[in-house]
Amino acid sequence: MSPLLQGILTVIIGVGGCIGYFWASNLVLDRVIFPAKGQDAGRNINRANAVRPWLFLLPALAALGLYLVYPVFGSFYRSLFNRSGDEFVALGNYGALFADSEFRTALFNNFLWVLFVPAAATFLGLLVAQLTDRLSWGNIAKSLIFMPMAISFVGASLIWKFVYAVDPEIGIINAIRDTLGLSALDPLQVGFWNNFFLMVILIWIQTGFAMVILSAALRGIPEETIEAAIIDGANPVQIFFKIKVPQIMGTIVVVWTTITILVLKVFDIVYTMTGGNFGTQILPSYMMEYMFRDDGRATAVAFVIMLIVLPVMVWNIAQARKEMR
Repeated sequence: MSPLLQGILTVIIGVGGCIGYFWASNLVLDRVIFPAKGQDAGRNINRANAVRPWLFLLPALAALGLYLVYPVFGSFYRSLFNRSGDEFVALGNYGALFADSEFRTALFNNFLWVLFVPAAATFLGLLVAQLTDRLSWGNIAKSLIFMPMAISFVGASLIWKFVYAVDPEIGIINAIRDTLGLSALDPLQVGFWNNFFLMVILIWIQTGFAMVILSAALRGIPEETIEAAIIDGANPVQIFFKIKVPQIMGTIVVVWTTITILVLKVFDIVYTMTGGNFGTQILPSYMMEYMFRDDGRATAVAFVIMLIVLPVMVWNIAQARKEMR
């Protein structure tokens, strides 16, 4: 079967199946389980209306249970066995992880990414959102800054590979060093600092996302509060940090946590640029290294990543609920 025909059939079967499910389930609910007939017609209608939302939620809940909840417990169970899966080792894989210096390096690098990337991307996005709103050609500037969001992580990495190239005729960094009379170097092999060169790529991509969200939040600030601050003698810097930023703090937190969750899952950039070599290993790339030769350790790393992401997600949900109150 050709890929085009396969895609068309998948769409038809998927969409048709959803329509058929909702039609059939509502038909059974209204005519078989709670028929609107006889003396109990009114009560049955109320019962059917109470059950009806669950008919729409059931497929999503089933999919989440099958593809999210079950893999979590399955992965944890698998992480308690050895490489071949025939010997129960309890928490041995986790002990081996923390005894491995490469894993500790990956964990440390991940914390560096979490510390710097969300902060830099959110700050730059907020700064650009504020500055472009003051320009007559601000929409064009926003489009250019947002453009990296349309590029895949692998594509962005290949672009920045040219920026970091050792050849002064290609790499911008070494072109500057050559102009200053300095010898060429490979930025991706400079210990510790090469992690920050990789972070720049994700910051470059995510600044556009932060800018769009925060620009909308800034435009939603009531003009009355800004005018009152101007009348009171506040300068532009005071207005920005003491009037605008506090009013959009909820949006800043959402952007920050969204980028944080993305950072904890990033893999493409490191794998494309260095393959995890030269001290740039992070948890997802470390997991990939063991995926095809030690399932137990790889699933243990996956569970560690989930445990790191979980508090950020819980805190994000709690903040969202506070905003809704």
